[in-house]
Amino acid sequence: MNMQMGQSNGTETGRVVAGELFDTHTHLYDEIFTADRDQVFRRMTEAGVTRVMCVGFDIKSSEQAVAMAESLPGVVAAVGVHPHDAEDAVPDYLSRLADLAGHPRVAALGEIGLDYYRDLSPRPVQQQVFREQLALVRELGIPVIIHARDAFGDLMDILRRDGISPAGGVIHCFSGSWEVAKDAMEMGFYISLAGPVTYKKSPRLKEIAVRVPVERLLIETDCPFLAPEPFRGRRNEPSYVRYVAAHIAALREMPLDELAGVTTANAKKLFNIK
Repeated sequence: MNMQMGQSNGTETGRVVAGELFDTHTHLYDEIFTADRDQVFRRMTEAGVTRVMCVGFDIKSSEQAVAMAESLPGVVAAVGVHPHDAEDAVPDYLSRLADLAGHPRVAALGEIGLDYYRDLSPRPVQQQVFREQLALVRELGIPVIIHARDAFGDLMDILRRDGISPAGGVIHCFSGSWEVAKDAMEMGFYISLAGPVTYKKSPRLKEIAVRVPVERLLIETDCPFLAPEPFRGRRNEPSYVRYVAAHIAALREMPLDELAGVTTANAKKLFNIK
């Protein structure tokens, strides 16, 4: 998939443009943005965020993500069924996801995975729906966006057994150990860090932020959730990805513009965006 994006600055896939930011995980269709979505996008542009990934969690939100990507420059979409919603997946969800994934503005399947923290769907159902969507990922040959919380043992076992497509993927809002991160990168995954890396009581995430090779690192907000410091507890938005980038850059002792440019190039490469 080669997508010509609005406001692309003429960059090529993988080329580093200092200071350019890509928020690789958002839910901008959420009704919490309805009243001021235009202002949210204005602040995003002012913060140097030139691209965002809008990610679905069920069929309806996936359709909303595609519609948003279709109508707004700099937005691409991912479609998928989240583990929270696995039990409510409609019988034809795989064919509907396949149809949505054929849209030229869809760059990945996701977010899919396992969540044993909230257990909103039974674990066997989560695993079945996850594996079914992994099979679709392999069939379509597109990247995958993985959600994992308190479930890395089963998640990694399934990924080792089933595999992903050669297009690779990302474990978003990463919360695992360094050992999990290493194994995931060996499988072809990028590691994406969000607002929690900025929190004071997150030493493991800070270690990950330093140890992950910069060429395998992505950044995100997961907005409207998990706002970084100094906005913790408030609604999150794409402009705040700059705070995530700045915190990681400081930890790595590298210029913010360089960190921004490299992570954006990584995202373009993963999602095959020109």
